[in-house]
Amino acid sequence: MGKTSSPALLQWSRSAIKQLLPVAAVGMVLGACGSPAPTNSPSAESPAAQPAGKEFTVGMVLVGPKNDAGWNQSHYEGIQEAVKQIPGAKLEYIDKVNPADRPNVKGAQVADDLIAKGAKLIIFNSDDFKDDALAAAKKHPEVSFIHASGDYAWKEGKNFKNQPNLGNIMARMEFGKMIAGCAAALGTETGKIGYLGPLINDETRRYTTAAFLGARYCWENYVKKKPADLTFKVTWIGFWFNIPGKTLDPTKVADDYYNGGFDVVMSGIDTPEAAVQGKKAAEAGKPVKFVHYDLKTGCDLAPDICLGVPYYNWALPYGAAIKKAVDGKLTSEFIWLAPDWKDINNPATSMLGFNPGNALGDKKQFIDQFIKGLGDGSINLYKGPLKLQDGTVYVKEGEVATDQQIWYMPQLLAGMEGPSK
Repeated sequence: MGKTSSPALLQWSRSAIKQLLPVAAVGMVLGACGSPAPTNSPSAESPAAQPAGKEFTVGMVLVGPKNDAGWNQSHYEGIQEAVKQIPGAKLEYIDKVNPADRPNVKGAQVADDLIAKGAKLIIFNSDDFKDDALAAAKKHPEVSFIHASGDYAWKEGKNFKNQPNLGNIMARMEFGKMIAGCAAALGTETGKIGYLGPLINDETRRYTTAAFLGARYCWENYVKKKPADLTFKVTWIGFWFNIPGKTLDPTKVADDYYNGGFDVVMSGIDTPEAAVQGKKAAEAGKPVKFVHYDLKTGCDLAPDICLGVPYYNWALPYGAAIKKAVDGKLTSEFIWLAPDWKDINNPATSMLGFNPGNALGDKKQFIDQFIKGLGDGSINLYKGPLKLQDGTVYVKEGEVATDQQIWYMPQLLAGMEGPSK
């Protein structure tokens, strides 16, 4: 614990990225990205290549509705764009695969249905589907599977499964969340930021703590105020979106924030309650702002009070993966991609970006400075000392968190409000 990750893990060369995700029909090329090296199962054999000129069906299993203005919509739009770029490719999908909308229906069952329709590549889009993805991959060795999020293909991770036809793809959204947290700190007048969190797991703790680190840094360095004067509170609703009777109502949670002196609410869930309720509060005369999540166009929900949105560009890795699958070259890889720091909003080179909102005003200059610092390494928010919420030292002074420490964040950090488990 506490040892610095190797340079190979922290920063890939452009040539290495090109080898990992080959150029798709639109000339997609990934820029330099910090990420663990891809994991290839030693016994991996790619499913057979598709004969030239034949149709290739991609199946997608979405945990929520395809038009949720957040996580699921970003995947749906991304896969649609990717499919357009690959000759002969077509999409079959099923959305709302969750306990509320489809009780007793498992993701693995949905995969069976998609494979029966001819799908040769199946993409699961939620952390909740990790075991469904593994089960389906074992059952259908002739089909390729991608789990968006998850770590079963990460050889250096805690949960590695040697499954040759199952891979993981995820963005290093920790950077996006840091930028989002910075925007929140620049936008708050009360020094009170509320975070609308989903369920609690490694991923959500990872993102929430990244947002806090970004907020704390920018509060201290750009707003020029003491960290002790910043409140960062997390409320977990219990799932990725509202399930009546099962979760906290995110509409009420957002309202409670806005009515309780929290003038900035950050979204960490799949749906847009932070934006929708923020707009209502602003129309009622409250000086509030919000930070959206997932979808590039999220600020369109309430442009005047939006501080920005960290978003995913799923078309980039999905297009490359489909091309590999068509060519019979898609194997078990763990792909965790940072932005292209030369231009984080370039759709041809960056899997994640940040779209600044109107509410930043002239403070956008600080966002630009912050992004530049993250990109050139002069700002490293994972450098110790970092303490967990219970006071335990997680990263010692002078050391930098390893990729494993970042991915498997066991608690929130000291200075944050809200439960860690």
